[in-house]
Amino acid sequence: MNEKELVLLSKGGNKEAFSELYSLYKDKLYRYAFYRLENRQDAEDAVSDAVYSAFYQIGRLKKPEAFSAWIFRILYVSCGEIIKARAKRRAMADINDMSEKLTYDMEETVNKTELQQALDILKDDEREIVLLSVVSGLNSKEISKICDMTPGSVRSKLSRSLAKMREFLEG
Repeated sequence: MNEKELVLLSKGGNKEAFSELYSLYKDKLYRYAFYRLENRQDAEDAVSDAVYSAFYQIGRLKKPEAFSAWIFRILYVSCGEIIKARAKRRAMADINDMSEKLTYDMEETVNKTELQQALDILKDDEREIVLLSVVSGLNSKEISKICDMTPGSVRSKLSRSLAKMREFLEG
């Protein structure tokens, strides 16, 4: 059964079809969330929240062929909520917690892979485009819907971002 058929069955309430869709996307969703959030548990939580939300909202999906961009848009929002929650927790921490957090951040920085370090040099929008394209396998049209920009802008930013990363990694 192809993806479009699975989406149509899922829209009709077929749980097994949605489960098959999840199986098709789970690895891409997790990789995107992991590189965006840089934390295994947060990535798993974001994917779980996104899949749960997608399951209950799939009836609202108008174009079955847009499923890929649609579910990544949901994951994009889910990751953003986790990032906001992190920021709120940090803002509410006292001085002792901040000292502990600094130690943790320094250890995390030392343990980052070269790829994560190369991603860190990018602006937020550039990083999103690289992750959605390279890690998640979305095309410029799908990414443009998620990031609210034209496909041409997506391709241009992707090209410049990859060049920055290449320069960083070679330097």
